[in-house]
Amino acid sequence: MTQDLVPLARIAPARRALSITGPDARRMLTPRAKAAIIVRYLLTEGAALPLASLPEQMQAALAEQMGQMRLVDRTTLDGVVGEFLSELESVGLAFPGGIEGALNMMDGHISQSAATRLRRMAGATAKGDPWERIVTLPVERLLPILTDEAVEVGAVMLSKLPVARAADLLGKLPGDRARRVAYAVSMTGNVDPETVRRIGHALLAELDNQPSRAFETAPVQRVGAILNVSPALTRDDVLQGLEAEDAAFAAEVRKAIFTFVHIPDRVPPRDVPKITRLVEQAQLVTAFAGAQGKPELEAAAEFILANISQRLAQGLREEMGARGKIKDKEAEEAMNAIVNAIRGLEASGEIALIQQEEE
Repeated sequence: MTQDLVPLARIAPARRALSITGPDARRMLTPRAKAAIIVRYLLTEGAALPLASLPEQMQAALAEQMGQMRLVDRTTLDGVVGEFLSELESVGLAFPGGIEGALNMMDGHISQSAATRLRRMAGATAKGDPWERIVTLPVERLLPILTDEAVEVGAVMLSKLPVARAADLLGKLPGDRARRVAYAVSMTGNVDPETVRRIGHALLAELDNQPSRAFETAPVQRVGAILNVSPALTRDDVLQGLEAEDAAFAAEVRKAIFTFVHIPDRVPPRDVPKITRLVEQAQLVTAFAGAQGKPELEAAAEFILANISQRLAQGLREEMGARGKIKDKEAEEAMNAIVNAIRGLEASGEIALIQQEEE
C-alpha cells in the first residue's frame, strides 16, 4: 500500500514538498521533524510515550509537525533512529527538568525555607500543570482545602485526585460537608481545563504561602516521645498536670505514649522475636526481673517470654532467678531499650503496631 502512495506523493505538489525521501533527505530535516519521526516510529512499535507530561505548546508543535508530514523512506528512518540512539548513548546525566523536579531531587539537602521560597517564585510564572504536585501532597495538607474552601473548589480538587486518595479525604469530612462536596462534583462536568489549571495554581500559591514549621512532628507526638523515655513518676506527674491545664491535649498525649506496659496491647505476637534479637540478653533479663511483682509490667514481660522460643525463654527465666534485687532505674533503662527497639522497627516498616482504635 505504501508503494501505491509514492506516485501520488510525487504528483501532488503539496505532498511532494512534505515527503522526506532521497539520499539527502536526512540533512534537510529540522530537529522538530526528527522528533516527529521518532515519536511516530515508537508509537508504531507500541511504545507508551508520556507525551501528556510535555508542555502543551510542545505537544501542539509536535502534533502540527506530524500533521504536515507524509512519507519517510527507509534509509532516512534508519538514519534518524541511529542518530537518536547515538545521542541517548552519549548522555552522561539527566536532570528532572523544572523547579519542582529539582526540589524533589534535593529534598533533605536544602532547607525547607529555601524550598518554599523557590516554589513561590516558580508558581508566579509557572506554565505547567499544578495538579502534578498537588496530588502528591499528604492528606493532612489537602484536608483543609476541603473543609475551608468553597465546595466547588473542593469538588475540583477531589476530581483531580486518584480515586483512593479522594475517598480517604472524603471519609475524613463531617457528613454534611462530605455530602455538599460530593454533590458539587456533579456540577464540574462543563468546567474547562484552563479554569481547573488556574484553580490549581491558586491552591498551590496558598499552600506555599503557609509559614514553614520549625518542627516536623506535631506537639502531641513530641511530648509523647519525651514521656516515653521519662521515669514513670515523672510521666505520671506531667500527665496529671496536663490534664489539669488541657484535658483534650492530655488525652491525645496519652494515645501517643508507648511504654513497656503497652507492649501486650500494641505489638503483634508474631513480631516479638524481631524485638528480642535487637536487645542484648542482659537488658532483657534486667527488664523482666525488674518487672516482677508489678502486675502491669509483669504482664508485659510474660507476653514477650510467651512469644519467643521456649529455649530462649527458659534461659532468660533461669537468669532472672539468679539476679538479685533490681534497682528501679536499671529496670526502667532496660525497659526503655526494649521500647526503643520496637520504635526503631516501626520506623523502618518492619513491624506495624496495633492502633488503639483497632483494639
